[in-house]
Amino acid sequence: MNRIRNWIFLLTRRNAVSIRPSKVSTVFLVTINVYKLIKIVNVIFIDKRGKKYAVQGKVGDNVLYLAHKYGIEMEGACEASLACTTCHVYVHHDYLNKLSVPEDKEEDLLDLAPFLRENSRLGCQIILTKELDGIQLELPKATRNFYVDGHTPTPH
Repeated sequence: MNRIRNWIFLLTRRNAVSIRPSKVSTVFLVTINVYKLIKIVNVIFIDKRGKKYAVQGKVGDNVLYLAHKYGIEMEGACEASLACTTCHVYVHHDYLNKLSVPEDKEEDLLDLAPFLRENSRLGCQIILTKELDGIQLELPKATRNFYVDGHTPTPH
């Protein structure tokens, strides 16, 4: 039993690393390549003024919430419930075929979005995968939502 306790196992999806504690030192420094473990996905947002923001998300992250995390102006009025178009984005053409096929409801909502293009998608419906590493998402010049005069939208 003590022999088993002397081994520290760090498991990942694809491999296992084991380290035997030194009898001399009880302090262990283990360097793990976090990039490979967490599956980082690089994303470039281009705001309505043309400014680029390079950010990093994780596989499984929602693009809308990733934009909120980094303070990028993507409203998301319906909070990803697929009920508005305020998270409308233009996906770079190199990545369109790497996205899942949009549901009918997303396509119906996009028909209501101003400045619609062939590469339009709703950010709340884009879930990051490793294949999307380097994706560029451009925000349209405007989105459609109801505001009281003087209101500035903020992420929820």
